[in-house]
Amino acid sequence: MANAPWAEVCEKFQAALALSRVELHKNPEKEPYKSKYSARALLEEVKALLGPAPEDEDERPEADDGLGAGEQALGLPTEVVEAEGPIAQRAVRLAVIEFNLGVNHIDTEELSAGEEHLVKCLRLLRKYRLSHDCVSLYIQAQNNLGILWSEREEIETAQAYLEASEALYNQYMKEIGSLPLDPTEHFLPEEEKLTEQERSKRFEKVYTHNLYYLAQVYQHLEMFEKAAHYCHSTLKRQLEHNAYHPIEWAINAATLSQFYINKLCFMEARHCLSAANVIFGQTGKVSATEDTPEAEGDVPELYHQRKGEIARCWIKYCLTLMQNAQLSMQDNIGELDLDKQSELRALRKKELDEEESIRKKAVQFGTGELCDAISAVEEKVSYLRPLDFEEARELFLLGQHYVFEAKEFFQIDGYVTDHIEVVQDHSALFKVLAFFETDMERRCKMHKRRIAMLEPLIVDLNPQYYLLVNRQIQFEIAHAYYDMMDLKVAIADKLRDPDSHIIKKINNLNKSALKYYQLFLDSLRDPNKVFPEHIGEDVLRPAMLAKFRVARLYGKIITADPKKELENLATSLEHYKFIVDYCEKHPEAAQEIEVELELSKEMVSLLPTKMERFRTKMALT
Repeated sequence: MANAPWAEVCEKFQAALALSRVELHKNPEKEPYKSKYSARALLEEVKALLGPAPEDEDERPEADDGLGAGEQALGLPTEVVEAEGPIAQRAVRLAVIEFNLGVNHIDTEELSAGEEHLVKCLRLLRKYRLSHDCVSLYIQAQNNLGILWSEREEIETAQAYLEASEALYNQYMKEIGSLPLDPTEHFLPEEEKLTEQERSKRFEKVYTHNLYYLAQVYQHLEMFEKAAHYCHSTLKRQLEHNAYHPIEWAINAATLSQFYINKLCFMEARHCLSAANVIFGQTGKVSATEDTPEAEGDVPELYHQRKGEIARCWIKYCLTLMQNAQLSMQDNIGELDLDKQSELRALRKKELDEEESIRKKAVQFGTGELCDAISAVEEKVSYLRPLDFEEARELFLLGQHYVFEAKEFFQIDGYVTDHIEVVQDHSALFKVLAFFETDMERRCKMHKRRIAMLEPLIVDLNPQYYLLVNRQIQFEIAHAYYDMMDLKVAIADKLRDPDSHIIKKINNLNKSALKYYQLFLDSLRDPNKVFPEHIGEDVLRPAMLAKFRVARLYGKIITADPKKELENLATSLEHYKFIVDYCEKHPEAAQEIEVELELSKEMVSLLPTKMERFRTKMALT
């Protein structure tokens, strides 16, 4: 150090930082890390010029195999130890170099070497970590170790480092609160030191990154409540400090909405999705920063994909809100219960009063104009469960709008599974809207729309590669035909003398439902076409439901031929018996279809008598 002018040391360090920021694609194709290696060489030169680390064995942690659990046991310092004097100053400068070497090795996929340098950084700073000079660097080193251990899938070790960073930030802000030095400032002349505003921005960004990584760690550990809290805090801070990329922020907010949807917190979900729309609309308008050297609008593929993904989150919002309303208002056969509907109407005012006053402030993103823009989007969408057809239709139309938007990117060519899922959601929107419709003919038309969008999907799908998807669609089409047949029967029952056209229509719908249920059941057979003795848990309920509905469908076929009717009753009985026998052999299956099993037992006892009467009548004629 004595032999090298300080200006030379600083110059080499700044050159190393500049090389570190060179994007990988700007390096030669055969040497993608060329700039990183050049930066590393300069950092090693600076390290050599600074001289050896201060020898102070007392400052070493008890365990030498990294600072994981050993570091946590040491706890945070109880008082501030400033990095004063030449020995302390050299330790801090060396820690800055070790940190940058650690990040450099991680960037070049040399994780063990990266870990070694970051651990050295922490050892050099441990005594001073609560000081104004060192706290930011210490938190950054721990954050990077947290990421490193997360990449190794050692999630609990990552959690320990990241939680230690959070605790240190909170202690520093509570006990000291002054704006700390940024690590780069240790190699800057006094006149080039950062402004307080810039220091604040950088330190808060370090903490925001800490919260972001903690959210991911808690997600991995399936601590979903905590993950959502930290994700929300991260998004909020990014807006407050104007440190976000619109596309990335929007997709994270939309993803967070799915957590709230699953928790049936529709107000919070709506706010996240509205904020996602507003921020996504800023794409291309936000000026480039050192983190985003190119405008996000320059990548149309990513832009359209993220737009489609946000649209899919909106679809789930509309669909789940409508389905939740249906569950709240249906009777034991799945029809609208008018008494439950009246009760929910009475509860609505109470819901409005409580939710507006208590929950809205807790979730709010942005301030001023941004907050107003988000509110303007929110006000067009209800977060309350729809209680009648008109309210349900508003949500349906919004969901359908986003279905069309999602399909613009997720097309059948190239995105088969995604495209099919979007179409299935569209079908589900029609299905739940039909629940709110009182006119049976219009309900029929809604199910017909579902069939029209689902049937073309399985024409070109190879069942070998898309077996599960094929099964789902076959079952769904069958159920749509089944619902249509039930509705047509109900319409016919109201007529004194149904004509042959109506009877033919009912039989055709019956035949189509049988066809698709049979296709679904046949897909469960082994290569020798034998139906399994033991049905897999994942398809047990749909298989039993399909058997039950096939039994019921055969009993509903309208025919003037007594012999044919007897055959249909025999086939119906065969399927009912299958359900009863299977549940006797496999008691766990009974729990999956309690209602259907009881009805099947009843039919197994009644049908033989009915069939015997039929035979007697046929013999007499």
